[in-house]
Amino acid sequence: MTLAQAASAGLDWHPHLEVWAIVGGAALAYRYAVRTLGPRYAPPGEQVVTRRHVTWFTLGLATLWLASDWPVHELAEGYLYSVHMVQHMLISLVAPPLLMMGMPAWMWRLVLGSGRLLGLVRRITRPLLALVVYNAVLVLTHMPSLVDISVRSEPVHFGVHLLVFTSSLVMWTPVLSPIIELPALSYPGRCFYLFLQSLVPTVPASFLTFGDGVIYRFYETTPRIIALSPLDDQRTAGLIMKLGGGFLLWGVITVLFFKWFTAEQRDGWDALSYRDVEATVRTRIMSGGRNET
Repeated sequence: MTLAQAASAGLDWHPHLEVWAIVGGAALAYRYAVRTLGPRYAPPGEQVVTRRHVTWFTLGLATLWLASDWPVHELAEGYLYSVHMVQHMLISLVAPPLLMMGMPAWMWRLVLGSGRLLGLVRRITRPLLALVVYNAVLVLTHMPSLVDISVRSEPVHFGVHLLVFTSSLVMWTPVLSPIIELPALSYPGRCFYLFLQSLVPTVPASFLTFGDGVIYRFYETTPRIIALSPLDDQRTAGLIMKLGGGFLLWGVITVLFFKWFTAEQRDGWDALSYRDVEATVRTRIMSGGRNET
């Protein structure tokens, strides 16, 4: 589609100031926390923030901005359900873990405190409940009635995105938490947890991919800006949900598996080294005893 066609279809560039305000505000808050609060709250002798933290957090904010601003916002809300699906996956499976990995442990503790909020987060992020919460929101936000309402109402659309983002933070916490107050699962536990997480989305994805009719009536009435029928658009969305979501989750599982393998190897070598040292000490003691006699 040319620029002229995009403009005639209502897709000419314009910024969403509320998105810029949220992303910019989060960036300024992070900068303030790192420069002003970090020296006070970071453990003595520990680096306030690493370059890796800053990189992850920046990528997370960039992902949120990409998913919520032009042109993804316009395409998702007024033209293509497949882009709507990409938008939700960025908000749930990409931005939250990047932002969480960008926060050092002292920042997690500063945000959560030590009172009721921490207690609530501790309860709701227990692995089984976290899975239930995230997947309940997943099913809810794919209900035809809610989708049709959200694409017609900007406040409802924002509320749905906020709900998806919040439930995703809950889901990722047992995998990424760096603090003992919210203990992360073991490496094999994380792999199994994310494996379970990859199962439920296949159900709505199957309905979208193999359905004989258009489920979301709103997208049946939207202008066709590309040569893709509403039904094909819906099937594309289903494939994105199933294959894209599975690729992301199984990619994380693969990384965790190799970290688990590396940790086991390291522990094995440490144990072997300890046994060697112990055997050497025993040999010298026994040898010394014989020499004395």
